[in-house]
Amino acid sequence: MKASHTLMAILFIVSAATNAQVVPAATGPAGLPVSGTLRYNLRYSQTAEFGGYQDGQQRNFVSGDANYANLRKRLPFSMQYSGGYGWVFAGPSAAGNLFQHLSLTQGIVGRKWNLTASDNVSYTFETPTTGFSGVPGTGGAVGGSGTTTPTDQTVVSLNTRTLDQIMKLGFGDRLNHAWSLNVDFSSGQLLYIDDNGQNTNMLMADAGISRRLNARNSVSGQYSFSRYSYGASALTNTAQLSFSQVNTAQFSFKRQWNRQISTSASVGPQWVSSSNSAIEPSSTRFSLNASAIDAFRAGAASLYYSHGTTGGSGYMLGAESDVLGASFSRAFGKKLTIGATSSYMRTAGLVNNGVTNATYGGAQATRRLGRNFNVFANYTAINQSSNLQNTANVLNSLSQVIGFGIGYSPRETHLKK
Repeated sequence: MKASHTLMAILFIVSAATNAQVVPAATGPAGLPVSGTLRYNLRYSQTAEFGGYQDGQQRNFVSGDANYANLRKRLPFSMQYSGGYGWVFAGPSAAGNLFQHLSLTQGIVGRKWNLTASDNVSYTFETPTTGFSGVPGTGGAVGGSGTTTPTDQTVVSLNTRTLDQIMKLGFGDRLNHAWSLNVDFSSGQLLYIDDNGQNTNMLMADAGISRRLNARNSVSGQYSFSRYSYGASALTNTAQLSFSQVNTAQFSFKRQWNRQISTSASVGPQWVSSSNSAIEPSSTRFSLNASAIDAFRAGAASLYYSHGTTGGSGYMLGAESDVLGASFSRAFGKKLTIGATSSYMRTAGLVNNGVTNATYGGAQATRRLGRNFNVFANYTAINQSSNLQNTANVLNSLSQVIGFGIGYSPRETHLKK
């Protein structure tokens, strides 16, 4: 709990500092120690939920987001933040309505090499689904490519305050015109603050080599190691199983079809083991990842699929997961934007026979009012079936959320030293 409180405090400080820099001016004041581009949005919304465990619940949300990127080629930095607070004014109460998501990336670029460090941390009161914040109905961007960070919580739950963090350090070296090398290290944690889920610590390392075949095609080979350690929990028996680990070898192929469309696919075996083979026997499985992205002039679309062994999503001691997702966004003129996203997730436990199947989808329409204001309306549906035991917070029905609101979105601000 102390670690989670520390990370939450850091998150609040960073978000406050971000808001303090939000000055609606064409250029930053002289002498400002930062330069780059800044875009931010402020929103107010109301939502109503039907079905599920919170049938009839109505909420008000005050939220916002900010995106910043500097202009330095040798030391690129980017920040993406979204957060807010919601309160219930009708229907069943909720465990907590504060949510925040922060992503920071710092790079160092040499003549033939690059070094990247990133930190991605979120605090939310339910499993993230649509938009960067993960909270449906708040008015954040829906659809397109890059608007949603894939969650490692493939079991949808409500009233579960979680702190989810992953830190990465990556190194890449362009050996020559055709060959390149990459090495990555990452660590993360999934903490359930109210002890209604399985705390999990993650440690990962991988290395790979890529070859550029021509202007459009490239191939690569990758080897990775993942270790999932489990803390004490009343939901799962961690006394006899403290960790599971996965070794993965993958072969990948990427193709850039034109300036807008790109595809990638990777496949390979996985070797799974644990601290207690009597409970979780060693096994050989496979991993598969595939994606397609279309970034056209008036919008973007993406499609992805992944299959492989995960840490268990907070409710299992290791699991085999399938995730299929798609998203789309398009602007109609300068005033109207429509976005949609959907996903199917299947999670099967390695230790027990627990299986969860979840599908969700969301759509949003946003229309500008004048220069800086907009109105939006959205709809989200989540349907999940699960045979997991002793998990009262796991959704096991259809839940629908309708939301609408107003936002303040000024033009992009250019900051100069």
